[in-house]
Amino acid sequence: MAFALGVAAVDVLGPRLVIGRDTRRSGPMLEAALVAGIASAGGDALLAGIVPTPAVALLARGLAASGGVVISASHNPPEYNGIKFFDAEGFKLAPEAEDTLEERLQAAVRLQATAGPLPSPLPGAPATTGAGADAPKATGGTVTAPRTGAEIGTVAPVEDAFERYVAHATETVRSQGIDLAGLHVAVDCGHGASFATTPEALRRLGATVTAVNADFDGDDINVGCGSTCLGPLKELVAETGADVGIAHDGDADRVLAVDEKGEELDGDVIEAICALDLKERGLLAHDAVVSTQMCNLGFVDAMRGAGIEVVQTDVGDSHVLAAMRERGLSLGGEQSGHTIFLGHNSTGDGLVTALQLLAAMRRSGRRLSRLRKVMARYPQVLVNVRVSDQAGLEGSEAVAGAVEATRARLGGQGRVLVRPSGTEPLVRVMVEAKDGQAAHDEARRLASLVEQELG
Repeated sequence: MAFALGVAAVDVLGPRLVIGRDTRRSGPMLEAALVAGIASAGGDALLAGIVPTPAVALLARGLAASGGVVISASHNPPEYNGIKFFDAEGFKLAPEAEDTLEERLQAAVRLQATAGPLPSPLPGAPATTGAGADAPKATGGTVTAPRTGAEIGTVAPVEDAFERYVAHATETVRSQGIDLAGLHVAVDCGHGASFATTPEALRRLGATVTAVNADFDGDDINVGCGSTCLGPLKELVAETGADVGIAHDGDADRVLAVDEKGEELDGDVIEAICALDLKERGLLAHDAVVSTQMCNLGFVDAMRGAGIEVVQTDVGDSHVLAAMRERGLSLGGEQSGHTIFLGHNSTGDGLVTALQLLAAMRRSGRRLSRLRKVMARYPQVLVNVRVSDQAGLEGSEAVAGAVEATRARLGGQGRVLVRPSGTEPLVRVMVEAKDGQAAHDEARRLASLVEQELG
């Protein structure tokens, strides 16, 4: 499938593609298959190596590529992996482009199945039926048949991928006349793609950096560390007396933080701090931000109290980005830590977000424990339910009835959201209420029913 995706990507996006990956063991295997598909279709593959996802978006633009490809499963455990695409401008593909790519993928898979073995490269070997000009044609979508000889594309490393990305990220702070000298930052790289980029960027800006989980073996990415598990970061902040701690997920397109007291800052709090900082400087486009239905009601209250409109979308950074582009907005994000600064990058960028948070902290002259009080959180409980019939959620009358009953019991003083995960066999149950015990009890009740109905 990775090979077929490479073939399809050349047809849909174009012949010059930048490829990056995270630290998973399966990464090199999938990269080899993907690149073989790209080259066989006559495309050129530019290998950025292990870099954060936002670096590939940046490189797609900077190298005048047709698009970018990232081999990563983001925040998910190491046994998972995936392949995601950016267009030539570094934006994730629009739904229409994804549909076209899927059609080409299916056609490429059929072509592989019907073409037979490739011609042998051995001199004097008997000719075989190959995937050349006489190969059977795929139906239901047209793809370029694999090529041979001088028709194949090239594969080359992007030698300065690391430097391009780090230089870009640090410039987003230097351009504000800010440095981080005297600031001690604890970093949890999550055994992922940020293992070198984030510590280096912080040090270049003058910060003292203590990093953990900045090594990897392919099987430890996101395991008990990084933004999916803030325990190690809290311990590091306490042990070192750091001023702030930041944690990335495996591909570093998101970031969460802890203050000097070890208290967590999720994506809502980070976005709130940055939104107020931008508004004070007259740089918040249209005095509006984008968030999702999962954002805390406290975030909405804080923004409206500051005269900032909150545009809410379905869950997913692609929905956030679409709303930002449609409205011409500069800041959007998710509670999970995906935050998009469209003036700095075309996708969620954990390093850029961390640097903007630290710049706001430095500009205010306040410690993070004080800055985080810009919003008061409503108690919110999230339960992940592992299920075997995720698709059954949409038609479950029992779950729909239970959700309505929960909303009635909360009496307009909270929110309920039950949705399937887009990356794992999970259903996510979120209940928010002014009464924390009520939120906990209702979430557990709903989660038990979901498990009973779909487990």
